[in-house]
Amino acid sequence: MKHKITRLKLRWLVAIICLSIFSAVLMSSSHREAPMIANDPLADNTDLYAFRNPKNPDKLVIIANYIPFQLPQGGPNFYQFGEHIRYEIHIDNNIATAGDDIIYRFTFKKVNEDPTTFFNIRLGKQNLRTTYTLERSVDGGKKFNAILTGDVPPPNIGPRSINSPVGLGASSYDELVNKTIKYASSGERVFCGPVDDPFFVDLGGIFDLGDAPRQSGKSVDGLKCINVSSIAIEVPIEILQKDHKTVAQAKTILDPDFVVGIWASASRQKIKTLNNINSNNPDGFESYHGDWVQVSRLGMPLTNEAVIPVGYKDYWNRLTPYQDLGELKEFGNFFYNPELALYTHGQPFGTAVPAFDKLRVQKGFKNGEDGLYGLKGTSAVAGTALDDKIFGTLLLPAPHSPRSVDLWPIFQTGVPNLSPYQLATGKNGNPLANGKPFINNFLPNGGDMLRINMAVPVTPRDSKDFSSDGLINACVLGLTDARFNTSTKLEFIPNMDGFPNGRRLEDDVTRIELQAVGGIALAALGIWYDDYIPGTSPSPVTQDLINVLTYSTGVEKNDIEFRDKFPFEQAPWAGTHICDCGTSAQTAPMASIGSFPMTSTLGVATPEVFATTSPNPVVSTSRINYRVESPSQITISVMDEGGKFLKVLTNKKQDAGNYTIEWSTASLAKGSYFISIMKNGELKQTLPLIKAE
Repeated sequence: MKHKITRLKLRWLVAIICLSIFSAVLMSSSHREAPMIANDPLADNTDLYAFRNPKNPDKLVIIANYIPFQLPQGGPNFYQFGEHIRYEIHIDNNIATAGDDIIYRFTFKKVNEDPTTFFNIRLGKQNLRTTYTLERSVDGGKKFNAILTGDVPPPNIGPRSINSPVGLGASSYDELVNKTIKYASSGERVFCGPVDDPFFVDLGGIFDLGDAPRQSGKSVDGLKCINVSSIAIEVPIEILQKDHKTVAQAKTILDPDFVVGIWASASRQKIKTLNNINSNNPDGFESYHGDWVQVSRLGMPLTNEAVIPVGYKDYWNRLTPYQDLGELKEFGNFFYNPELALYTHGQPFGTAVPAFDKLRVQKGFKNGEDGLYGLKGTSAVAGTALDDKIFGTLLLPAPHSPRSVDLWPIFQTGVPNLSPYQLATGKNGNPLANGKPFINNFLPNGGDMLRINMAVPVTPRDSKDFSSDGLINACVLGLTDARFNTSTKLEFIPNMDGFPNGRRLEDDVTRIELQAVGGIALAALGIWYDDYIPGTSPSPVTQDLINVLTYSTGVEKNDIEFRDKFPFEQAPWAGTHICDCGTSAQTAPMASIGSFPMTSTLGVATPEVFATTSPNPVVSTSRINYRVESPSQITISVMDEGGKFLKVLTNKKQDAGNYTIEWSTASLAKGSYFISIMKNGELKQTLPLIKAE
């Protein structure tokens, strides 16, 4: 009886811990992410993006979004940018200077064109029409100059308000958007207005104790048919580059002089006064006074949601990135020993979150372990980025800080093009050796920023190589694709321009960051997963690696396609749009991670067969997706947890290709089972399966 009570208490403890984490984790990228800002949605940063314009790669597009969860039908007072708020985009382009180098500041003003009606739009006039002023500073905020005044298009209320003669009489909502896209006097192109929220994630599944992908097999985009307020600015790269060079002048596609760090913020004045009702009061019903105080910020997506604990979130929002590194004792350990890693496969609370079972962390890099700290000061790290003589203690700060070598630089310093931060291609089994360059967005004088190397070429959106898995997909291609893995020379690999080297609208940042928590960046550098045994395992591309690569949250794209021109985000959903929640469910597919060749001249090979099974846990019917790389005798069987064979699902010669098996699990009792996949009589893969009922 005592044993049962102890187990029951343990289950409750795990549930409580999980609840505390996931209630603080993903409310979209940065929607309602901290207690105080949740009560001030007009000043709430939601997302930040930075990418080279695919149609005009001499320009960098920066998008800062605010005001979360806008219901399209939310009238009569539709969502608008707030007055008395400074919305700012900050640029750090020089490692030698302290603080921001360029700041874009937006302030908004509302004008009531027709106070005689409760409708927002009527007879060509708009109730609460919004305009803005854009100022720019190029000396770190000491002086600002106005470079543009512009209009915000009205909310997309519906066709009678937008298109009909009794409304605005526009041919389309896009006509209104295009009218408000303007060029600043200094050369930037600007749009401010409502858009479809470009972020995508299964909020319901995430909040249900991390059920992403949902174990039922269906996941739902929790931001489907939801709008957001966007500031989009397209800037010539020579304006942002510290020496005003064009991309054509870059020395290489990883030229460190073309790295910029970007973050966005919102600030309010300290004092708000509610005035007495008085028609003669010039300040109206409320007035604002005092110094400006930052109340929200955003650099890397999900930092304040998935890394910073709830007790520090408001504090985090008040800091600038340049204070982050100075707060090392406060914040460093949240990256060195990330809480989410405790919920991956084999970790203390891994069984509490079965959706994360594909994620795992390499031995030595689990929370509390030393990672590479044991090599500190030795000849093994001499001349590498981990050498104290090069970057000090930045990347190997202390014992028991295992993720200081991967998650910390990804989020807080950027990653240099220096060993060990090169692909395992060509390292011959030594992760500290020089390999194939693939990233350089190192800018360590600030903390949490979205960093991008503007010299990295653009991956065309219509390319077969384009992937929402961003830089992780570039790593896969650099390790396994014969176009890239036969040489260690620097060359452009598709998706080197993807997150976390900047952030494209299409990038699935939730999936990428959870894969990063699962050690995928370490694996890319040659610190392979625990099931790889040199001299025994035929390839470091093992089942553990495949599990992390094929992990998916269940929602892998936005609810609507993005535009192919500035501002790239889609028009906002109309208030009259009927959003059928039933059609938003997606069956999580087997994640696509590119084409896998059989061999590599540099010793990094891929498996000849690999498979996934869903749903898992299963109730009545299971589906196995698998690929065969060459004609082979394939045998797939079901075993119980003791290794006894129960059922043969297939045993036949199959040509190269993709296959699916659907089979009934009705005869299986509740419990744990295994699916074995054999090729030509040799065991290639074993998949766990849980029968739920």
